[in-house]
Amino acid sequence: MKKISCLLFLLAFTLSSTAQSTSREYYQLKIYSFDTDEQVKITDGYLKNAFLPTLKALDIPNVGVFKPRPTDSVTPKKTYVLIPFKSLVQFRLLEDALAVNETHLKAGKDYLEAPHDNPPYGRLESVLMKAFVDMPIMEPSKLDGPREDRIYELRSYESATEALYKNKVDMFNAGGEITLFDKLGFNAVFYAEVLSGPKMPNLMYMTTHADQESRDAHWKAFFDSPEWKTLKVMPKYQNNVSRVDIYYLYPTEYSAY
Repeated sequence: MKKISCLLFLLAFTLSSTAQSTSREYYQLKIYSFDTDEQVKITDGYLKNAFLPTLKALDIPNVGVFKPRPTDSVTPKKTYVLIPFKSLVQFRLLEDALAVNETHLKAGKDYLEAPHDNPPYGRLESVLMKAFVDMPIMEPSKLDGPREDRIYELRSYESATEALYKNKVDMFNAGGEITLFDKLGFNAVFYAEVLSGPKMPNLMYMTTHADQESRDAHWKAFFDSPEWKTLKVMPKYQNNVSRVDIYYLYPTEYSAY
């Protein structure tokens, strides 16, 4: 059974990779919330020594792991893990492959076999997404400056109705928001439709910046651009966002980017 599960996973990867040039990727965003520093330590060890190496062996190399940037107020104990998939089949088979991978089971024992009264995290949230038409494949950040200085800006846009949500997605694609972000050097990692998650209807995307000064300069250029000033007042794109959540993150030392 172990060999069959691994073979099924690799077959799914091979079939999905064949269509990679034309298909849109899927993303899972796993958000760990912690109550204690010990939980953070155990989960970091699992991700670094078991989870990411196993995914890399299964040909899923570009996994990002991020932490909230420190703020003046209390910084939440959270870890964000972003995993790209070539197909929903590959996503569905991953847990089966992990469950029989001996290296994963051995290296991740402390996490995987944690007792009920001493769990390795407080809660675990999962968001499943599908890449936008105009950016179907993830682009891992090419920034090479100090990781602690980088800002990975994760944005979540909610809409009041499904129709308005689809309208906002169209604004990014056909409307030209993605093109404008590219023009201004926002260094986007992904743009995606949320298929399943706690906030629906919803889209998410991530841009990256060398530091806070760079981030602020990019957004000033965006809001001052003639393209945005024209786009934001178009009648067909009005009132398509009801809530915006912004998360400022930085990559861990073992993140793929």
